[in-house]
Amino acid sequence: MNRRSFLKKMLGSFLTFVGLGGGSYYYAREIEPTLLHIQRETISSPKVPTSFNGFTIVQFSDTHIGFQYTLDQLKKLVAKINEIKPDLIVFTGDLVDEPNKYKWNNELVNLLATLTAPQGKYWVYGNHDHGGYGTEIVKNVMEQADFKLLKNSHTTIENQTDRIIVAGIDDVMLGKPDLNLALKNSNPDLFAILLSHEPDYANTTKAFPVDLQLSGHSHGGQVRLPFIGHVYTPAFAEEYVQGRYELSKDLTLLVSKGIGTTRVPYRFLCKPEIQVITLNGM
Repeated sequence: MNRRSFLKKMLGSFLTFVGLGGGSYYYAREIEPTLLHIQRETISSPKVPTSFNGFTIVQFSDTHIGFQYTLDQLKKLVAKINEIKPDLIVFTGDLVDEPNKYKWNNELVNLLATLTAPQGKYWVYGNHDHGGYGTEIVKNVMEQADFKLLKNSHTTIENQTDRIIVAGIDDVMLGKPDLNLALKNSNPDLFAILLSHEPDYANTTKAFPVDLQLSGHSHGGQVRLPFIGHVYTPAFAEEYVQGRYELSKDLTLLVSKGIGTTRVPYRFLCKPEIQVITLNGM
């Protein structure tokens, strides 16, 4: 979306808040951004091996630390995720809002490092991670916190003698995504999960042997109005904005509303969320 269109959208949002009154403005800025929602989803597929029945994945995305989202808030988020005790944790991009301006410190690394999952922690780049000269900085922080980057690559998760695939692509907006490379030498008969920051990439994913795509980027619109829906979503999050989409008999897309905010410090009718995904065979 160009600058003029964005400003028109934001003007419409502002006028709506004025119409709703000061109480709604206070709620959207101070209250709702702190109301973490846990969205639970079950993915059933005949390709999920028996030993993976009940396997849980936590997806969190778009923390945008530094723009109204603090390390104290992140500490609470980490505690909530660990309380769930997932088998696998994935982060789908946009760690801090402006990497070139953020005051990096070990506290962020230490908090992320305390996230625990027996089958590991994986992540992919978002556009804000690449933006602001953040590519190597964010990568270094995530590596120190024991997160493994999936940049046009995949890994195999093993449980007993069974396996599933977790793949990831580079950011669509500012990176060089290559799903062919990400799935190279993988077994198409295995249940496959793709991490892609931008949800609209699912229109490309449909042509590949992927069963589940996990994305963020949209923030669910961040501000949603009654009878209208979202006010604004960024490029590559215009078709798939929030929730669950069955794109074919083979591919399910889950789009997280994310954790933090960006551009404007509001959430309205669009609570921040983490997704808890449970796998089941059929």
